[in-house]
Amino acid sequence: MALLHNRVSQKELKKLLFEEKEPRITLSFYKYAFIESPTIFRDEFYKNLNDLKVFGRIYVAGEGINAQMSIPESEFKNFKQYLETISYLRDVRLNIAVDDDGKSFWVLKVKVRNKIVADGIEDSNFDMRKKGKYVDPDSFNKLTADPETIVVDMRNHYEYEVGHFENAIEVPSETFREQLPMAVNMLQEKKDKNIIMYCTGGIRCEKASAYMLHNGFKNVYHLEGGIIQYANKVKEEHLPNKFLGKNFVFDGRLGEKIGDEIISRCHQCGAPCDSHTNCANEGCHLLFIQCDACAVKYEGCCSAECQATNHLPEEEKKQKRKGVKNGIMVFNKSRKRMDSLMKQIG
Repeated sequence: MALLHNRVSQKELKKLLFEEKEPRITLSFYKYAFIESPTIFRDEFYKNLNDLKVFGRIYVAGEGINAQMSIPESEFKNFKQYLETISYLRDVRLNIAVDDDGKSFWVLKVKVRNKIVADGIEDSNFDMRKKGKYVDPDSFNKLTADPETIVVDMRNHYEYEVGHFENAIEVPSETFREQLPMAVNMLQEKKDKNIIMYCTGGIRCEKASAYMLHNGFKNVYHLEGGIIQYANKVKEEHLPNKFLGKNFVFDGRLGEKIGDEIISRCHQCGAPCDSHTNCANEGCHLLFIQCDACAVKYEGCCSAECQATNHLPEEEKKQKRKGVKNGIMVFNKSRKRMDSLMKQIG
């Protein structure tokens, strides 16, 4: 069996990716399904994907699978044929990336998790099978044309900041776990309204729709295939595009253009900008929005302090990083908007 991890440095793997000549297809998919032995499935799945030269990040749990990956064009047909050999992945919807250079992933990671999306739900009566109704892009456009329909963005604050649907409500948070109870509380007085939830590829809003129904909401919908499928379908079917700006993605691209608008601003100078980057100071690695001018001025860093740190000798930088745990470092000003958001829907 192939090794279940790589022994080559990330820097070298990324270099090898950019040296590849064959184009790659970036895609994502998920499926809520009972997997009896996630570890056994993980090992077999890794071996088969590794043989197909797939790169990506895949989570497997007893509740199903959540996958983002890139595949060499010549192996795409073989990949789809392999999925057909797995009963619960036959005819699974594949969300093909909208704005793709094939440089999204440079290593394959298949990990076992307690859940394929961390939700914090501990109620044993919660049932994912009792979920909201799917809506396709055309139905989404028609339903959201009604001003009484409530559109809820089930993504993190930094995803919402660079792009979202017209009139969508932000649930300002850094994690899906935080968002679920917040969404219930924010919409408590709207239980009889039509509520449409959406996310990047569908996995979060599908679970969120089930959670809302579990908490007594009546008319809950979720956008099938999320923003990615919506963007592809409106283009194919020549439908009006109601998504503004950029769709944040959790891979090397950090975003794909859906609407022509730039709705966010550089976190350093305030100029219109929707380009996320990580601070060049490895001891910080903050995810933030930075325009080209500030990227030059601060040398890719989030602050003058980090810029100065980045000029220190390597050994001194290592000493400063020692014992520091960054976790998920994200520029966050969303919580200040919570009161005004509550007033908007009150």
